[in-house]
Formats: sequence, C-alpha cells, structure tokens
Amino acid sequence: MISQQQFEKELELIISNAIREDVGDGDHSSLACIPKETTGKAKLLVKDEGIIAGVEFAKMVFKFIDNDLKIETLIEDGSQVSYGDIVFYVKGSSQSILKAERLVLNAMQRMSAIATKTGSFVDLLEGTKTKILDTRKTTPGIRALEKWAVKIGGGENHRFALYDMIMLKDNHIDFAGGITKAITKTQNYLKDTNRDLKIIVEARSLKEIKEILKSDGIYRILIDNFNYEDTRKAVTLIGNQCLTESSGGINENTLRKYAECGVDFISSGALTHSVYNMDLSLKAL
Repeated sequence: MISQQQFEKELELIISNAIREDVGDGDHSSLACIPKETTGKAKLLVKDEGIIAGVEFAKMVFKFIDNDLKIETLIEDGSQVSYGDIVFYVKGSSQSILKAERLVLNAMQRMSAIATKTGSFVDLLEGTKTKILDTRKTTPGIRALEKWAVKIGGGENHRFALYDMIMLKDNHIDFAGGITKAITKTQNYLKDTNRDLKIIVEARSLKEIKEILKSDGIYRILIDNFNYEDTRKAVTLIGNQCLTESSGGINENTLRKYAECGVDFISSGALTHSVYNMDLSLKAL
C-alpha cells in the first residue's frame, strides 16, 4: 500500500486541481458583491442520513483556501448522522468560505455516500471473518478521497493503484502464456528490479487454483465469479497456503452467502461506482 506521505500528496493534488478547475482566475460572483473585509459564519447541514465522511478533508480545503478560517467540529468522520444534524461551523472571510464551498460539498457528499454503503456491507458481514475491500473502480482524479471514505465506513483498501501491488488477472495470464509462466515472470521481474510487492493471482476455475498453488510466494488468490459451492471447494483447497478473496458482481443479496463460504475478503466495485451522494448543504448564518 502507499505510504501516508504519498497519500497526503494525493490529497494536496486533488485540492489544488479542484480549485484550479472551479475558481480559475477568481470567484467573480463573490468578488463582485461581497467586500473583501466581510466576515461571516456558515454551518454544514445534513439533509439525509448515513455515515458522514470528509470532515477532515473539508478542514484541509478550508486551510488551503484561507489559513485564517476557523472550524468548529461537532460531528467527526465515521459518525452516523440524521436530517437536521450540524456537522461543523466555519467562520472567517466570507469570500474564502464561498470559494471553498463547492469543493467541500462535492467531496463530502460523495465520501459520505461511499462510507454509508461500505458501512452497510460491513454490517452484513458481522459475525463472519470476511472483510470488505474496495477496488480500482474509482472516479478518475479523486481515488484517494474515495478509498479514504471506504476506510471511514469500516472497509479495507485493496491496492491503491497499479504500482503498489501485483495483481495477475485473466488478461495478464493469457498474454503471458498461462498461470505458471505469468507467476514465474512476475517473480523474476520483482527480483531483477529489487521490488517487494505482494502478488495476487486471479483464478477462473478450481483447476486454475490447483495450478496457482504449485507456486510459492502468492499472497492472495482471487476467486473470481465462482458460485457458492465452488467457492467453498476453493477455500478448502487453498487452506492456509494463502489468503482468499471473492469477487465478481457480489451485491447486498449475495455478500453474506459468499462470506459464509469462508473467504478472507470480498472485493466490490459497487462501494465506489454505484452510490448516490448524501444530501448536504453549507448554509450562511
């Protein structure tokens, strides 16, 4: 996984690019009618229910815009919220508050939706050993925010990107000439380039799982698009040789059943690509 320093750098890039995109050469609506010296106060109002996420990111945005803005936090990231709750107050330059408003709302609405969906999946897995993972099926440019939201909702992050873990999927295997060749080439590559990256290999059948298990050094086997019966067989076959992960269209209706097959992880792109933004509003006081 990426380091905390790398993660923070991603967040800085997201903020600077978003402000470039949204503000450009100036917030002329505010500049036109609000004197520079005007100060004010606003509240982050919840008009929905679920798990709030993005409070700490909002603080980063306000600080980036204007280090003199003051935030009073009432509700922390990861808390359950309901209609009418006030998450925080922000006070200071009215122009600065308005300049930050849209980025704060866009990010928190999306992050809260992801955290809420993740939390519902975590609840469905209660009592099993299985943990829910996100994927790389994220919105281009804001992956760090979406994966942060998954963690806030109680889920686990898969690899962050292509560079921090090896994942040999069907296309890699087919292009490489088969499972064993793909694994051998990968291990040689890691040795030659002096890289320490975990290796995950996707299996499309029990036969492929047997072949994967002939190679040492596999961190996790991705049991992809298996039915329940074959997933149970796969888990038994793998035993303690490596970790197991189920994936492939798993949803709220099937999640628990796959977990009961004994897998260590279930990955779901739906955590980040199929959510409806939480309704939040920043209101002047």
